[in-house]
Amino acid sequence: MNRSAHVDTFARDGLPPDQEQSDFLFSLPELQYPGRLNCVSELLDRWIERGMGDRPCFISPTVTWTYAETAAQVNRIANVLTRELGMIPGNRVLLRAPNTPGFAAAYLAVMKAGGIAVATMPLLRVPELVVAIEKSQASLALCDSRLIEALSEARAAVPALHRIVAFGTADAELDRLAASASADFTACDTASDDVCLLGFTSGTTGGPKATIHFHRDVMAIADGYGRHVLRANGDDRFIGSPPLAFTFGLGGLVVFPLRVGASSVLLEKAPPDELLSAIRTYRPTITFTAPTAYKALLGKLQPGDSDSLRVCVSAGETLPAATFDAWKAATGVTLMDGIGATELLHIFIGSPADEARAGSTGRVVPGYEARVVDDAGRTVPDGTAGHLAVRGPTGCRYLADVRQRKYVRKGWNYPGDTYIRDADGYFWYQARSDDMIVSSGYNIAGPEVENALLTHPWVAECGVVGLPDADRGTIVAAFVVVQPGVTADDALATRLQEHVKATIAPYKYPRVVRFVDALPKTASGKLRRNVLREQKPD
Repeated sequence: MNRSAHVDTFARDGLPPDQEQSDFLFSLPELQYPGRLNCVSELLDRWIERGMGDRPCFISPTVTWTYAETAAQVNRIANVLTRELGMIPGNRVLLRAPNTPGFAAAYLAVMKAGGIAVATMPLLRVPELVVAIEKSQASLALCDSRLIEALSEARAAVPALHRIVAFGTADAELDRLAASASADFTACDTASDDVCLLGFTSGTTGGPKATIHFHRDVMAIADGYGRHVLRANGDDRFIGSPPLAFTFGLGGLVVFPLRVGASSVLLEKAPPDELLSAIRTYRPTITFTAPTAYKALLGKLQPGDSDSLRVCVSAGETLPAATFDAWKAATGVTLMDGIGATELLHIFIGSPADEARAGSTGRVVPGYEARVVDDAGRTVPDGTAGHLAVRGPTGCRYLADVRQRKYVRKGWNYPGDTYIRDADGYFWYQARSDDMIVSSGYNIAGPEVENALLTHPWVAECGVVGLPDADRGTIVAAFVVVQPGVTADDALATRLQEHVKATIAPYKYPRVVRFVDALPKTASGKLRRNVLREQKPD
């Protein structure tokens, strides 16, 4: 490790032992970072130094900031943090807000000043906020004025959180203090391996885990996936739906655009209708959202709506081949699937559009290595299903959590997915490792059945899991949301079962079809299959 700039060593003290961390790879020249590195200086300040401060940086329905204006606001907040609020390098600062330029500036300011950003989803409730505060031991919080109530309730239960500072309106405390603060601030002389953020997992299995990320990790996702797969440039305009508190959103809407001097449209809410309206208004070139959102957009697109788009990234859930094909037919743009993890910060398997294949997640992002292994960690032949194992410039570091030993084994990260690798190096998602359904001796991947169902025009969304059965041990059960105007009845259930039988091997068809108004999802949009598995069979 390099000499740390952190006075508060809580996060560094919570790092897993070296022998429990993954083997980090820095094989590409662009991943060779100096010992002293502050990621915000690289993402923001260098554009000012190059005389490009007048370029648009963050755009919202209420404000547009240039790079110079963004840098000035980041510096003002950094001065408030260090001179008014007593933040010292290494302190954790909890952040709570929807996607706004002010939230992005606060996030960047914490890291620039040597603090550790702990961003939380706006939809989190009091018990979830309590967990985030307890795990991070954040003593200070910067919170959007509209979201103060729940955080105040959480603060009452956790003594560690000493102060909540509101922002987002002219009379909010942070905004008032920043208005009179200096617009000049020298970035903290952080080490490249100083912690700059804690990202919380969505907690689909077990309780949420805090993942530790360094300044160099932030740069690595930009110089790996951003450079080699996304291939963005300064003329691009980004837009998307993931919250900045979700590392998918942090990368797609802040890190990747700022690394190349591009602009980013930040929307407080971005369900399909609002996202489409914003695409029509702001004419972005790159979008980040989930497969279900792309599918929903398909039924709403009007001529010309997608003309500005050249790159469309899909992640959060596996991208069904049916949605891949339908989007290409409707827009002429190839969807780019990818798999990432909060533990590795962003996408580590995903191919550029000109190399993408329908139904495949893609090939390994340059700088990473991935393989498919058996239960003993041995590489299996191409075409054989097994556990995905990956390593590269980023890797899992849980904060003081024994689950580290399960995620990282012999230097490899195990995200918990079952994959097949083909002879061309493409990876094909089968299921979460705990989502494989074993029914009457057959191994059935729930997502494969979901993809078959989604090819039926009357299916809007679906989730497939295994439910216990006395005769077969487990049966395939499908929870289906139908398209508007479609009657959900027994006749439709039978029709869907026959459709699956005709699309994939008949033994994989769902023996139970249940129609629901909505599927249970995490705040980041991932399907909560564990909730579906708690349902009782008919």
